[in-house]
Amino acid sequence: MRTRHIKEFNILKSMQSITVKGTNIVLFSQKEEDYISLTDIARYKDSRTDDIIKNWLRNRNTIDFLGIWENINNPNFNPVEFDGFRKRAGLNSFVLTAKQWITKTKAIGIVSKPGRYGGTFAHKDIALEFASWISVEFKLYLIKEFQRLKLEENEKKRLGWNLKRELVKINYKIHTDAVKKNLIPPKITKEEKDIIYATEADVLNKALFGMTAQEWRDKNLNKKGNIRDCADVTQLIVLSNLESFNSEFIKIGIEQRERLIRLNKIAISQMKLLVNNKRVKYLENHP
Repeated sequence: MRTRHIKEFNILKSMQSITVKGTNIVLFSQKEEDYISLTDIARYKDSRTDDIIKNWLRNRNTIDFLGIWENINNPNFNPVEFDGFRKRAGLNSFVLTAKQWITKTKAIGIVSKPGRYGGTFAHKDIALEFASWISVEFKLYLIKEFQRLKLEENEKKRLGWNLKRELVKINYKIHTDAVKKNLIPPKITKEEKDIIYATEADVLNKALFGMTAQEWRDKNLNKKGNIRDCADVTQLIVLSNLESFNSEFIKIGIEQRERLIRLNKIAISQMKLLVNNKRVKYLENHP
């Protein structure tokens, strides 16, 4: 019973919804691909959603479309079973359910979810084809709402990423203050100061990324930004922690070479702990 509740909670957590012409349409993401509820789309036409989906699946054009989609996207697609369905498609006696299609052909474009939050879902490419079969007008409104949802998601990701970058910058201020107070002599030129700051920044880069900022630029000539702009969430978290550690190491007078060794050990340890952390994974997908 507890396992079932956990599964239902995980399903619910991954779901979103949009409203299209007064009909609530549920979506979820799987392996970075969007799936849309065919059951909800069918409900726009009639409450007998299973019958509507079966009628669509028995259509010859539908079978051809699904077969082409699976051949493009699914290396494990079963062409023998597909040919069997294709030959019978359109006959009065031919009946096909979503579960039969998935089980026999090993399809991945259509997903059948059991339980309270279940129903028949399909990859967005397939769902839009189904929506067009239901109503061309409905399909156009569905596209509009789906695009609006994706724009909102992208904006949240952009803002979330900028926030994480700002947090690292705030922590870096602590780091530069420690460098300024403990490593920079009172009478040196601005150019000499910049070299010290850059050297200390590269201590962190070497400890975490295994290379200096210049070495990264030399290896990534076609990329915009710098080594830290291309860091993922896990690396940004560890980098922020390293800045705090290095600040304290500088204050107590530990030599740079020894600091680099210690920081590298800390980076390795923290990366191992965080690389598969569920909370960090969630932050990556829900910034």
